[in-house]
Amino acid sequence: MEHANLNRALGRLLGPEGPEIGCDVCFEELDRYVDLELAGKDADAAIPGLRAHLAGCPACREEHDSLYALVAGE
Repeated sequence: MEHANLNRALGRLLGPEGPEIGCDVCFEELDRYVDLELAGKDADAAIPGLRAHLAGCPACREEHDSLYALVAGE
């Protein structure tokens, strides 16, 4: 269990391996990203770095999850 916690902490410290965008770009592109996800398209290829940002930013991840649920009708 401690090994998993250490890996998570190191991941947060080191950041993502690939490109990452900031909160401003995330909020600008979030609608399009969710639309692409729901359409079954490769949202990560269309908007590189957004998935990495969502993984490390709780505020943007919450916004994504809420928008996804709303648009998906959940």
